[in-house]
Amino acid sequence: MTTVQHTDRPVETIEANSWKYGEKVGFRFAFIFFILMIVPLDWSWYEKIIQPDSLYDFLASIAGGSRSGWIEVNSESGKWGFASYTTWWLNVLIAVLGATIWSILSRNSKVKSYTVLYYWLRVLVRYRIAFGLIAFGFIKFFPMQMPFPSVANLNTDMGEYAPFKLYWQIVGVSYRYEIFLGFLEIAAGSLLFFRPTVVLGAIINAGVLFNIAHANIAYDGAVHVYSSYFVLLSLFLLLQYFPAIWKLFILREPVSSFYYVPTFINNWSKWGYYSVKFIIVFFFIFVYGYFRYDRFYNEGRLKEPVLPGLSKAAGRYEVSRFSLNGQELPYSPQDSVRWHEAFLERYSTLVFKVNKAYDIDLGNGTPTLNDVLKTYEFTGRAGGKSYLYYEIDSANQVLYLLDKNQKFSKNQRQLLDEKLDVGLKALYGKAVGDSLQILKWSYERPTADRIVLKGLDAQRDSLHITLDRIKESYLTGKEWYMKNTLFDY
Repeated sequence: MTTVQHTDRPVETIEANSWKYGEKVGFRFAFIFFILMIVPLDWSWYEKIIQPDSLYDFLASIAGGSRSGWIEVNSESGKWGFASYTTWWLNVLIAVLGATIWSILSRNSKVKSYTVLYYWLRVLVRYRIAFGLIAFGFIKFFPMQMPFPSVANLNTDMGEYAPFKLYWQIVGVSYRYEIFLGFLEIAAGSLLFFRPTVVLGAIINAGVLFNIAHANIAYDGAVHVYSSYFVLLSLFLLLQYFPAIWKLFILREPVSSFYYVPTFINNWSKWGYYSVKFIIVFFFIFVYGYFRYDRFYNEGRLKEPVLPGLSKAAGRYEVSRFSLNGQELPYSPQDSVRWHEAFLERYSTLVFKVNKAYDIDLGNGTPTLNDVLKTYEFTGRAGGKSYLYYEIDSANQVLYLLDKNQKFSKNQRQLLDEKLDVGLKALYGKAVGDSLQILKWSYERPTADRIVLKGLDAQRDSLHITLDRIKESYLTGKEWYMKNTLFDY
């Protein structure tokens, strides 16, 4: 049998409080190391806390905690390998030096233990995991971290995927599994708010996040450091319970353990404690969860675009005719000008493929408001595909298009991310529109499966393109039609 009790008796009366010298030195190292790992060292983080744009931004900043790194090495190893943990190694070095100095200065100290300080360090670790993991879980529970593959991505050769994007696409296909992972992370993070469930929560967190960490290491995903971070913090929480766990499950002996908790001075402090805890739990589970729901279903702040494209036009298309400046170009797999094939998504993205190398975006995509800035569609894969965002003037049967692959300046990004659409028609022909290289093409739909495009490309060459839809179905079904309250597709 096992008995685990949290006691508020004075520290001096708890048997375990007589710490050995090695335990004191170990705690000094751990205290400095985990403070460095948890307390944000990025001043911009404090600016967001002091002057947040909204309650959501305030909660998101606390949950993110400026992540866990303050030094980045600009190299392949710095993104995926050993060097990506540079902050950790430096924190270890600082903690060793700090613990050494602390030990020297404490040689004549009469302090017998650091029980109280250890308790509050564990509280800080618990809440850091809880905040971060709940936020981590919500972007899976409302499946926005790894969206279902687009039509163009479903028609991308496996060898053209970077390893991490292939892995993320697989999880995106299994979107119910992604939702389950999100629920598990939210539940496990929530368990750390309460002392009786810390052990269970820490065990689940260590297991789930270790799985995420080693998968991202294997597939070159850039989330391995952040997930490893929560594994490390969870193992630190379990460290206190390891002797009892070993004795109970390995030696099969009865266990009776006492762990210190501070006492309440009076009823005011007691009710104050419960009130603060209620507010924290309520805001980070329910309020933050609602904000994430609202962003997914009501605002469209996702990794994938949401503005509807041409009605009932989604699919893969054969390029039946391609004329450049009045000259028809025959199909050639080596052609870097003539389109090889094209794709229309349910949202306003037109994709075409040519035999041309493009820089591969190795990011995971960032949820934004404006569809032009949503890059998840083409991150992590090669294959010569270009992505055009478009807006429809159905009265005049005209498309206004914008190349999503281009590099936008900071000012352009701020201009674009003010709303869902860009307003390309209003900007066309103006200085701002010219800087964005807005294109204007007419379109015709002679049949339900044929689209004819005419217009000038970015080089001012005249195009005349006929697209015929290839009728095909996918074993994956139509789960990419994630429902929202904004539009019907």
